Amino acid sequence: MAPQADTSATDDAVDAPAPDPSQRERNAVPPGAKSRAPARTGWLAKLGPGLITGAADDDPSGIATYSQAGSSFGYDTAWTLLLTYPLMVGIQLTSARIGRVSGRGLTEAFLRLWPAWGVWLLVGSLVVANVINLGADLNAMGDAAALVTAGPKALHVIAFGLVSLALQIWLPYERYVRVLKWLTLSLLSYVAVAFAVHIDWLAAAKGALLPHLQWNKEFITMVVAILGTTISPYLFFWQAEQEVEEIKRVPEDQALRQAPSQAPAHLKRLKLDTWIGMGFSNVIAFFMILATATTLHAHGHTSIETTAQAAQALKPVAGEAAFVLFGMGIVGTGLLALPVLAGSAAYALSSMLGVRKGLDRPLDKAPAFYAILAAAMLIGLAIGLSGVSPMKALVYAAIINALASVPIMAGVMLAASSRKVMGDLVIARRLKILGWAATGVMLMAAIATLVTRWL
Repeated sequence: MAPQADTSATDDAVDAPAPDPSQRERNAVPPGAKSRAPARTGWLAKLGPGLITGAADDDPSGIATYSQAGSSFGYDTAWTLLLTYPLMVGIQLTSARIGRVSGRGLTEAFLRLWPAWGVWLLVGSLVVANVINLGADLNAMGDAAALVTAGPKALHVIAFGLVSLALQIWLPYERYVRVLKWLTLSLLSYVAVAFAVHIDWLAAAKGALLPHLQWNKEFITMVVAILGTTISPYLFFWQAEQEVEEIKRVPEDQALRQAPSQAPAHLKRLKLDTWIGMGFSNVIAFFMILATATTLHAHGHTSIETTAQAAQALKPVAGEAAFVLFGMGIVGTGLLALPVLAGSAAYALSSMLGVRKGLDRPLDKAPAFYAILAAAMLIGLAIGLSGVSPMKALVYAAIINALASVPIMAGVMLAASSRKVMGDLVIARRLKILGWAATGVMLMAAIATLVTRWL
């Protein structure tokens, strides 16, 4: 059994749960599975779901939000990234623990606690928001590619969507994860952009450490947008499901509820992976704000609304190299975010329908799962080609996410505290504090979204 500090905050001793007879079957190699892998060795190999999830948070819609924050308000919103970091870790680590401990994703955990109709509402809102976000991200990627490499935008949008879908369907899971890990490096382009220009580090430090609040609709809306794009429901579902995939990928691994002797090592890995992944995400977002504050805001470009506008405005101010780095960073992080958006929707909906799921399975062994994945990607592709304003699409996605995030986050916290779901390995008190704090902040953000939108 795991050490007490890593298992339960209640200090109540209970009998270990009886082994689930179906667990061995779930952990067995699926017929025709794409790949199986030996256990991880070395700390770098231990990074996976948390790192990929954190990097995917800086998708093109996130880049648009952070660029808009930097160009509109300079360094004054940099403090939000310090606020969101521990909150992100709290809710993402809790989600990951549900997957690793129970051997099931969030949808299955919710179904053990809530009536099916309530879970359908949450999953439905997740799928709708994800598909809209897919369309907006593909639109932004097409704009960026057309700016940097020329060629028709529509062709780029179609290529990105189909390549991403093909990789998810036909690339073996182990190789697919490696591709996603390498794509996280594309985000370093925003660090390069920041260091390619002259940053007032004293002003940047003040912006990060001494919150400067402006009590007007525009500033409040921007802070809410940063919170909404940083703490997003699809990331919870994705990281939990990827921990389930990892259990199936490594022959020796089992769900911790059935193999408590594995808990100390895996819970330590989860912490490392999540703290580093979310830290990477927020550092990159911080540099996006710094880069656009130093260049665009300082030169009077304060009304940037899209990633393409940000890249275009950056060119005469920071030069050709910064322009190319910014534009290609949008493409790289988009290719990282597309499978997370489509995949999290497919996992959640497949769980509700009770069909076989998993990127570790070949197409013929999980046809319904891949059909849902393809449908999400193709509908997103249609939205990206439709001419709908990406900013309008992102606004609608943000509103849906803001409203859905609170009950989903509450469900995550309740599931992680339930012995029915977690057995003896319920989350510790400190993680409950972080997770519920994140839920409370998102509740305030949801209220602010409605107030600033309709009042």
